[in-house]
This record gives sequence, structure tokens and C-alpha cells, in this order.
Amino acid sequence: MADWFTVDDGTVRLKGTRCSACATPYFPKNTLACRNPYCTGAKDGSELEEYLFSTRGRIWSYADARYKPPAPYVSGDPFEPYVVAAVELEVEKLVILGQVVRGFTVDDLVVGMPVELAVGTLYEDDEAEHTVWMWRPVND
Repeated sequence: MADWFTVDDGTVRLKGTRCSACATPYFPKNTLACRNPYCTGAKDGSELEEYLFSTRGRIWSYADARYKPPAPYVSGDPFEPYVVAAVELEVEKLVILGQVVRGFTVDDLVVGMPVELAVGTLYEDDEAEHTVWMWRPVND
């Protein structure tokens, strides 16, 4: 997931692509061609450019993850339950799934709640701390 997000400028941003002809955003990155059937550039070979997504959105849906996910998905050992949220980004109106930062439960969340991107630890092993983007509730 190292190439799925960046914190280079101090702000957590998801990395994707966007069609240069119709501006359709893709996450994760789309490297082949624009899939928007209404894109006029798709027929002419429009280019996909790297795109950094907006950092805020609203909870579209959420769920409690109480069981360790099966392989190939990874989690800490011992497994600790977490909350997953589907968030509709403010600018792109694309729904992105991600964990909610530790310390929040489903009782703390509501559909429509504003959130922002953050970085958190997915798991640690003997070699490294593996990080991932997460959603953090914010006051609007």
C-alpha cells in the first residue's frame, strides 16, 4: 500500500489517477485507459495522470470488524477489532473504504458525519511498522 497514499507535504492524501480528457478520478490507480463511457477522449487514447484526492468527506456507511480477516488480508497479532467506514469524498464524490482511527466505535459514528484522512498503524512485525490511511471524525 506504499503507493496508495502519501504524506510528503505533511498532509495525508490518497494517490490515484484522473483522466486528462474528462477528469474522471480513479482509486486505486487506473493505468490502462479511462473507463468512463461518456468520455470523448477515451476513444482517442486520453491519458491518465497522477491525482491526489481531497482529504475530507462524509461517512456513507460503516461497520464493526470483529473477526480477523482471512488471508491475503493482514492484521495485527493478536487481532484487535476495528471500525471500517465507507466515506464519500467532498470534491470527487467517490466512496473510499478505510479503517477508522483507533479509539472510535460504531456507537461514535453516524451516517453523514464529517471525517478527514489520517495515517495509522495497520500492524507491526519484526521488520517494520506498516501504516495505512484511516478516517478520523472531525467537527465541522
